[in-house]
Amino acid sequence: MDRSKIVAIITGVISILLAVAYLVLVQLLDFRGEMLPAPIEPGLLVPPEIATFLFRL
Repeated sequence: MDRSKIVAIITGVISILLAVAYLVLVQLLDFRGEMLPAPIEPGLLVPPEIATFLFRL
C-alpha cells in the first residue's frame, strides 16, 4: 500500500471514532432531561434595600 492510502485509512478511522464519540456525548447530555433556566430572585439583581422599597409600591 502507498503511504497516502494508509494515511487516508487512519484519518477515516479517526473521523469515525470522533463522530461516534460525539453522538454518545450528545445522547448522554440529552438523557439528563429538560434544561430549565436558573430561577431569578429579585434580591439577587438589586440590593435588598431597593428591592423592599419596590415591593412596597
